[in-house]
Amino acid sequence: MKLHELSPAPGSRKSRKRLGRGVASGQGKTAGRGTKGCNSRSGGGVRPGYEGGQMPIHRRLPKRGFTNIFAKKKYAVINVRDLSRFEAGSTVDEAELIRCKMVSGGHDGIKLLGQGEIGVSLTVKVDKVTDGAKKKIEAAGGTVEVSGS
Repeated sequence: MKLHELSPAPGSRKSRKRLGRGVASGQGKTAGRGTKGCNSRSGGGVRPGYEGGQMPIHRRLPKRGFTNIFAKKKYAVINVRDLSRFEAGSTVDEAELIRCKMVSGGHDGIKLLGQGEIGVSLTVKVDKVTDGAKKKIEAAGGTVEVSGS
């Protein structure tokens, strides 16, 4: 087989509709554009962004910036007093907290708050921590590793 011998499969190529070539063609007179109106004229059609007279989105949105409510991060919260159940010297991270059922899924990170006291030294790995919580953990001989934002 040579390049000049190639041809499309029978029935795979369809000839284009020839519009406005007489009533007998089935696409004569108005040429499939209907009667009157914007789209029946040459050069017709609406500009990009036109919403049929409805107030367009670029006029509905505020022009001075806005807060995207869907971009907000949801943090699971634990307190320093909740960490007393872990053994001294252990590492507390998200996987360990989920295993102990202190937090569940469906959050973007874990935040450690400083409510309560702690007497064991731990290595805590969380996404956010308050200053008070960090001081209490370090006073007990532990360390806090903050990952993320």
